[in-house]
Amino acid sequence: FETTPSDAVRAAVRMLKEGNVDAVKIEGSSDARLAAVSAISDAGIAVMGHVGLTPQSISAIGGFRPTGRTAEEAISVLDGAKRLQDAGCFAVVLECVPASVARAVTERLSIPTIGIGAGVHTSGQVLVFHDLLGIAQHPHHATVTPRFCKQYAQAGIVIAEGLAQYASEVKQAEFPSDKYSPYKMGDGAMDEFQKLLAERGE
Repeated sequence: FETTPSDAVRAAVRMLKEGNVDAVKIEGSSDARLAAVSAISDAGIAVMGHVGLTPQSISAIGGFRPTGRTAEEAISVLDGAKRLQDAGCFAVVLECVPASVARAVTERLSIPTIGIGAGVHTSGQVLVFHDLLGIAQHPHHATVTPRFCKQYAQAGIVIAEGLAQYASEVKQAEFPSDKYSPYKMGDGAMDEFQKLLAERGE
């Protein structure tokens, strides 16, 4: 969708057909993004907008940084959300913005807002389930897990323990045991197999 509105429509149609999705999400509210949103929406495809921190553009914006912390940034977040609504979005994600800004935006839109690191005053909430469940346990991940994310489980520890046990049992030839090798040849089939191998010189 970064090229032309018609390319955006083609990509969105492909995602719906091949990805079995109900909608697409587009980050940002530049003129080019708004043109894409409008074209996709006009094609009958539901579009969710996304303002505030836009993770797909972190290289361009200088990393994972909250926005809306100054009055000018807050106005920019609000205006971007309004423009996305006007372009045809059915909802807008507000990411990494102060709760007061998210509340102001939510109160001024007629479409739902979905908050991620944006406080309690949005229409709904979302978190990345890898963060929420603590799936990634690599030390690097601890440095990049968003500060707004509450971890409801530490599934990554259980996953890491399970993988370590699996690797250990494979190395020690404990797995797969007979219990986990359930498929057997029928009566006489092994003898016939051996005979066929011998005939082939194998």
